[in-house]
Amino acid sequence: MSAGAEEAVREIFDAHYGRLVGWTTRLVDDPDLAHDFATEAFVRLLRHWSSVQNPRAWLYTAVTNQVRDHWRRRGREAAAYDRWHAGNPVGAEVAAPQPDHADRLSVRDAVLALPDRLRAVVLLHYFVDLPVVQVAHSLRKSEGAVKRDLYDARRLLATELEGVR
Repeated sequence: MSAGAEEAVREIFDAHYGRLVGWTTRLVDDPDLAHDFATEAFVRLLRHWSSVQNPRAWLYTAVTNQVRDHWRRRGREAAAYDRWHAGNPVGAEVAAPQPDHADRLSVRDAVLALPDRLRAVVLLHYFVDLPVVQVAHSLRKSEGAVKRDLYDARRLLATELEGVR
């Protein structure tokens, strides 16, 4: 990598690292993990520098993909634990009553509950504030597909958040 490229990435790091970590922390509720994801995104940016057109969008997309993989992995781990626990009952545990849906749901929870294809589009468009064309380019989708995903996501979110104040 040339000295000019390293300097450019350093400038991008100085300008965006803090916000990228803050945004990621809100997604994963773990500041240490958020720092790991953001740092990994910059390492990947260095490796792909010659092919990156919009570094900010590229970084947020890279972190979004890491968060998506993280939640998938956590889901698989939880399912495996549930299967193991169901086959090896320790005792009859009484579950605590669940709080009312409206008391525990937040917009963040509703967005994280979206299917992967919709979640990434919503995060990049509404939370990173990328225009539809840039989201499409970042996710390698057509603009029409991104617009449809945004429409579907808004519909699902409206249904999920109906009655929540």
